[in-house]
Amino acid sequence: MELENVSIPAANRFASQYLQQEEPVVDYFHYKLNKNVYNERLQDLLQREFRRNELSNCIGSYMKKFPGSPQINESLEKLRQPDSSVVIGGQQAGILTGPLYTIHKAISIIKLAKQQEAELGTPVVPVFWIAGEDHDFPEVNHVFVEKEKSLKKMSITSDQLEKTMVTNIEVEKEKLEQWVRKVFEAFGETKYTKDILGLIDGAINKSKTFVEFFSYIIVELFKSYGLLLIDSADPQLRRMEVDHNLRVLHQSSEITNQVIAQQKMMEEMDFPKTLEIGEYAVNLFYCDDNNERILLEFNPEKEFYSGKNSEVTFTKSELQDLIQKNPERISNNVVTRPLIQEFLFPTLAFIAGPGEIAYWAELKKVFEHVNTKMPPIVPRLNITLLDRAIESEINELHLDLQRVLKAGTIKDKELFWDGVKDARMEELMQEAENWLTNQYEMIEKRASQLDATLEALTKKNLSFHLQQISFLKRKTDQTIQSKNDVMLDKYDRIERALRPNGAPQERIWNVFYYINKYGATLIDRLLELDYQFDGLHKVVKL
Repeated sequence: MELENVSIPAANRFASQYLQQEEPVVDYFHYKLNKNVYNERLQDLLQREFRRNELSNCIGSYMKKFPGSPQINESLEKLRQPDSSVVIGGQQAGILTGPLYTIHKAISIIKLAKQQEAELGTPVVPVFWIAGEDHDFPEVNHVFVEKEKSLKKMSITSDQLEKTMVTNIEVEKEKLEQWVRKVFEAFGETKYTKDILGLIDGAINKSKTFVEFFSYIIVELFKSYGLLLIDSADPQLRRMEVDHNLRVLHQSSEITNQVIAQQKMMEEMDFPKTLEIGEYAVNLFYCDDNNERILLEFNPEKEFYSGKNSEVTFTKSELQDLIQKNPERISNNVVTRPLIQEFLFPTLAFIAGPGEIAYWAELKKVFEHVNTKMPPIVPRLNITLLDRAIESEINELHLDLQRVLKAGTIKDKELFWDGVKDARMEELMQEAENWLTNQYEMIEKRASQLDATLEALTKKNLSFHLQQISFLKRKTDQTIQSKNDVMLDKYDRIERALRPNGAPQERIWNVFYYINKYGATLIDRLLELDYQFDGLHKVVKL
């Protein structure tokens, strides 16, 4: 396995400028990513109080139902230390771990924590925060597989209500097992398939919900590296959030105003806002008796809190009581989740994807309003897995890897096609089409003079002849294509592997496609590589 660094701009302008630490983007954050940033952040953390013992107990309790390891136990003990900190990042609970970027985020968390523990000489614990309170199940219920030379989405359905938190969506074990078999059938059987299916079956059998299924697999893959997991919807964690959610409630209008003010300031620099927030947003969800999540708003005229469609209504006193007595009924949104995370965890660094970088920037004034700093926001590692066979085809076709990773092979394939197609044949057919069109213009004029009803017949007759020429064009192209199928397929294979469906590999492919091909030790081999958080794209040659 070999690591190669490639320079590829981020997908959006904001993230690109942040990677380069350019102004004005860096001004929207409290820390600049320089060589002293982690020491500076650690000193700031040491001035604050955190409930480390309680947090360690909470995480340990959540993780009891998953595979254990000495390294996990060590991380839990490290977290108790008064000078400990965490590198943290989060993601939704994708089925079979979801797209590759979830794995990349876990690797980023582990690697940065290990690097900074060595640099700072204090315990630094890797923590993965699962966004189990999210309720968009269609975002997490599928993987992509290769069928008939194209990528197809394979989804699993649920009878749960549309706005049910993923953490409450139960696994139908037999249905999930059948779906997994179909996925691996599409991946293709290898010498590793049987063992991998055994691992996944074990996860299914020991999981009640999709979040537990996700957690079990992530822990199994990374247990040797001490990665800690916590579900944002975990009841014990929610109890730890009570005082902080009361604070959010009492300051809801100020928090919303600060977000809007930051957004306006950024819009003046031509950065579009990424967070949708209403003037009276409370930035808290209520979970009803049907496990549906309802986003709360404040009604200033009637002075109560309600859902957008008045599904529920609360006075401030009622909502306070609810937070205190039934904390599992209250969850955070994209604005308040970073705040709660900051209040609970001694966060040395937050690992973020490109989209997250943009929305964290909109929270700077919110953090200042609650008298704290947002943590250093560290872009996660962007990794592409490059199969040797695909690399060989890239070299054979004399393609530029950097350009393929950025834009795919469509233009190169078009250039190849232009080189093999029969240009003279195309010219002759185009000349025939032009000649027919011109001739029929004259025929149509003459026919309409003879009888107006002949005009429509003339047009129909022309259409028939033009269709025949189009048919001949298609047959000619098919003949040429069949003679060059081997080469054209190579362009398509490279595209599917590295720029599938026009998107980065990490957004489409699932890690089990590669584990099925290269074995369960793939994760270990990926973690052995020497990654630097330098903003460069990491190409891993398998």
